[in-house]
Formats: sequence, C-alpha cells, structure tokens
Amino acid sequence: MNGKVYLVGAGPGDPKLITLRGLECIAQADVIIYDRLATNLLFEHAKPDAEFIYVGKADGKHSVKQEDINRMLVEKAKEGKIVTRLKGGDPLIFGRGGEEALVLFENGIKFEFVPGVSAGNAVPAYAGIPVTHRGVTSTVAYVTGHEDPSKPSTDIDWKSLVGIGTIIFYMGMRNLPSIVDQLIKNGRNKNTPVAIVRWGTTPQQQTVIGTLEDIVGRVTEAGLKAPCIIIVGDVIRLREKLCWYEKKPLFGKRILVTRAKEQAGAFSDLLAELGGQAIEVPTIKIADPNSFDNIDRALGRLEDGPGYDWIIFTSANGVRYFVKRMKALNKDIRVLAGAKVAVIGPATAKAIKKLLINIDVTPKEFVAEGLIEEFKRVGVAGSSILIPRAKVARDVLPDTLRGMGAEVDVAEVYQTVLDESAALRIKNMLVEKNIDVATFTSPSTVNNLAKLIGPELKELMRDVAVAVIGPVTAEAVEKLGLKVDIIAEEYTIPGLVGAIVSRVGSRGQGFIPLP
Repeated sequence: MNGKVYLVGAGPGDPKLITLRGLECIAQADVIIYDRLATNLLFEHAKPDAEFIYVGKADGKHSVKQEDINRMLVEKAKEGKIVTRLKGGDPLIFGRGGEEALVLFENGIKFEFVPGVSAGNAVPAYAGIPVTHRGVTSTVAYVTGHEDPSKPSTDIDWKSLVGIGTIIFYMGMRNLPSIVDQLIKNGRNKNTPVAIVRWGTTPQQQTVIGTLEDIVGRVTEAGLKAPCIIIVGDVIRLREKLCWYEKKPLFGKRILVTRAKEQAGAFSDLLAELGGQAIEVPTIKIADPNSFDNIDRALGRLEDGPGYDWIIFTSANGVRYFVKRMKALNKDIRVLAGAKVAVIGPATAKAIKKLLINIDVTPKEFVAEGLIEEFKRVGVAGSSILIPRAKVARDVLPDTLRGMGAEVDVAEVYQTVLDESAALRIKNMLVEKNIDVATFTSPSTVNNLAKLIGPELKELMRDVAVAVIGPVTAEAVEKLGLKVDIIAEEYTIPGLVGAIVSRVGSRGQGFIPLP
C-alpha cells in the first residue's frame, strides 16, 4: 500500500514561522526531503528514526535534479512511507510544489499541500517594509527573478509590471542588472527605492538599500549573494520608522552556547528574542552516574527512616535526575515528607515548584556561599542533610555544613561528560572568526572546551568575548589563561543574557537608512 506525501512550506527562515500543521507533518514523517532554505532546527521535531534527504542547491548549483526529486518522492511513498517534502517559504509560490504534486497524482499517490509563510511577505516585514500601505500603494506583485532558462521568451509583462506599487522579486540576484534595466526601460522612475534582503527573518539578515539607479553598484560593493528577496517601491521609505528586527540589541551577534543540549533551549530562545544568533555546540552531555549506590541508599533512608531534616538541590539537573531515579525505583514524592528543601537559585527553584514542593530556603546570592550564609542564620547543628548533585562539584557546601555540626550525605545523581562531537565544529568556527561571544554556565563547560580544543584555545579565543554566569565559572575560565569579559550580576541565564546585552549590545547596529 502506498504511503502519502505532504508538500510543506517551512517558512522563510525563522523556524518559529512554520505553521502548526507543518510541525505535525514533520513529527509524523518517516522520510523528510528538504531543500536549502528549510532550517535544521525544525528537525528536532522529527521522529528519532526519520530518514533525512537533502535535495537543495547552493550558489545556483542543484545537488539533486528536479526529475530525481520527483522520482524519490514517488519511490519513498510506494514503499508505504509518510514523506514530508519540506520547502522554504510556501511550496506553491515559485516553489515547484505544483509540479511535484502532478507527478504524485500521475502515480496514484495521495498528497496534501501545507501552505507556508512566503518569503515575499515575511522578509519585507522583518526588514521593516510593509508591502502595501494606505496612502503609498494598494497593489503588490510577486515575480520570479529566475525564469526557466529553456524558455524562448519571458512571461513577465514588464510594461504592466512597472505600474504596480510594490514589486517583490524572488531568486533574482543573478539577474539583478537585467531586472533594473527592464523596469527603467519600461517607465519606472530611476529614483524608485529598492531594498535587497539576504537571509531574511534569520539572525544573518543583511539589507542593502538604494534606488533603481544605484542598487547594482551597492550590492556589488556589499558582496551580497543569494538567497535574497528584491523589493521595489516607495513603501521602502517607511523602513526608517518601521524597522524593528535589525534594531534588536543583539542583532547579528553570533553567540556560542556551550550548555548541554537539554538545557540550551531556553538560553537560545532568550538570545534569539533579542536578535542574537545562538550557536548551540554543547561541550558537555548530561548522563546517569557510574554508580547509583549512594542515591539508592539515600532514597532508602528517606522511605524507611530515619529520613533527612534537609534536602539541598544545587541545580535543576540535580532535581531532574533525582526524580528520574525515584521513578526507576518505583518511589514517589511522598518519600520527601518531613524534609525541608533548600535550593541554590531560581532555575532550581522552578524545577522544584513543578513538583508542587514548597521551598524553605533560597539564598540571595545564587552560589554555594550564599546558601551557607542562609544556613548560618537558620542553624543546622545536629541536622541530617542530603545533597543530590553532579559527580564533579565543589565541596565547599558539604564541608562547611559538616563544620557547622550537620551530618551530610552527598549522592551523585548525574554526571557531565565530554561531548567530543563538538570539537571540530567549535574549532572551525573559531578559526573562521564566526563567534562574537562565547558563553559558559558552569566550570564543566569551560574545562570541557579546553579538553576539546587543546593548547590552541587561548590563541583561537583572542578576539572572542567571554561571558560567564558567575564567579565560580569565571575562576575556571581564568585558570585557563583566558580573560573574562562579561559576568552576570545575577547568577542566572536571564542575568547572563542581560550582561551580554549591556556589554556587546548595540541598538540599531544593523539598520541602514535609505540614502
């Protein structure tokens, strides 16, 4: 029995602009056949065993011919598989989705179109250019800038086109001189504003503006290459007031996120919200400890007695893996009855509150020393304390509490291990100077980077700003001979992002006004 093919528009580049239906099609696909403009971030929604096939093109060169793509869609569907054909923008606006659907129809294969946000609408919006505007123009035309080269003549009615208020050209960079010549020759004023936007809706967005008379020279000077959208019309004059994306404080900044993959998402989302390009290359992976002996003994004590007076969680990972082990042993939250709970910071507190557990102590300063000060005030002499934590961690907290007269059990619930797959990616980015800021949220992220890169690290990081979440991580950075440029005043991810904005953010750095 044949499968089915979904012809899905992935949107213009920003992965959050895909539709809910598009995500559903990615999630259920056995095979994902995608082109150059479909961002890889969308693949996180795919099944673990999904097959990925790249059929896009770069610099005008097709990696796979259209006839071969058509054949591939048919073959995979005839194997009974669900196929998601992921295309940039909208599949039916210069996306050849109609051609692919006809081939599927001819072969008796079911298909669906899933419309996407077209680059012709989204890219101008991200550049601060409304394609229509009351008092400026009420007409807009979408035109291919790259017609079928085998055609003997053009299908574009240039004489009619010049009368349209806003003209959007897709895939027209190679033919830009000809497009400009045709518009002027057919009556468009040479002083008409033109905007060309590369990689629109992404942190790499680059905008060059000018007029029909000088845009070719400006593009050549800027070295702009495909993929681009060309916008022609007086609506471009509104950009100076309506440009919003390129005025974000971290616009264009490339920021290395070295956190474990499980934790990187919220951090990257905050950076993206401020216009930054989060480059996620984890230096660590979170894993189970080598032995569960200590935590199993502690859980047995909690369940069978005598229990603990306090449980101290020092990270959200500690909470997550503590609960994971409880579930593995078929225990539930009732084993914590009677114990007071202390946490080191807001992220850990959030993880605890999800369990509907009240928190008794949170320090003002989100480090072990801050928690120690709180316990000096509360008093712990004669108390029994459990600290579920990472395999490698500072001993200042348990040692100090023991010195204050407490009985302290430290139980490993997780460990951080080296993510060796990151080495080549990070080194290449550093060599090519593709990183503006490197962020570190724990000593392990710093130390693992040093192990991955080796003795070249100091030289490769010479022109990279180093941002850390707090003094403990700063100390680990400085031990490697690196300089700390940015340190969060509040030792949290939002605090770190705020510090990065204060140091390297520059409102409006990406905006260029109309000449």
